[in-house]
Amino acid sequence: MAGAPHADVSVTLAVSTVILALRSDDGIGAESGDPAIWLPLVRRIRDPFDGAWALPGGPLGAQESLADAARRSLAETTGLAPRYLEQLYAFGDVDRSPGDRVVSVVYWALVDSTEARRALIGQNVRWFPADRLPRLAFDHNAIVDYALERLRTKVEYSDIARALLGETFTLTELRTVHEAILQRRLDPANFRRQIDSHGQIEATGETRRTGAHRPARLYRYSSSTPSSSPIKETSA
Repeated sequence: MAGAPHADVSVTLAVSTVILALRSDDGIGAESGDPAIWLPLVRRIRDPFDGAWALPGGPLGAQESLADAARRSLAETTGLAPRYLEQLYAFGDVDRSPGDRVVSVVYWALVDSTEARRALIGQNVRWFPADRLPRLAFDHNAIVDYALERLRTKVEYSDIARALLGETFTLTELRTVHEAILQRRLDPANFRRQIDSHGQIEATGETRRTGAHRPARLYRYSSSTPSSSPIKETSA
């Protein structure tokens, strides 16, 4: 349409990823208290938003699938290869990128604490607590908020917490994941009843001792529970 805004501007398709991990340290390895949701960010080294923190990502390559582009950008910036990688949403507000028309297909990835510790960190890559982010480039604060809201919604009805846990876990560890995602304390007895009613987990017959406490029973997700963790190409 003649006279329409951005009529002579080409459209760039980009892929970005929100990586969410459960961490109980300060982002560089020192223990800091209760586990919380953290994510790695990348410092931009060119305009627009030179010097600002942003989500890992970049333009889609001509020969790449969307998921391949997400995996590539994660490997290049953080060294991570998450088991859970799912398309989140497409963000395409006209003015989201100054001077350009950019549509971003955003993926979200979930990693457990062990995998998170393997992420590359440095001057231009750093972990941040999800609830205390700086002002990010573009609309990336809104994108993170959207991912966190999706995570809070899915943890109420699915087994998505398993992506933030190891293969085996205690009920306290499982409850801690739910508390970190929902950002509120949960009554242990009520949580146990809710988990039992879903029938998604089973006892392994093994225990784990933590500190001076009595050994705690270990659980795993049952083989009959459909996994939400494999890499997915489409949105949920």
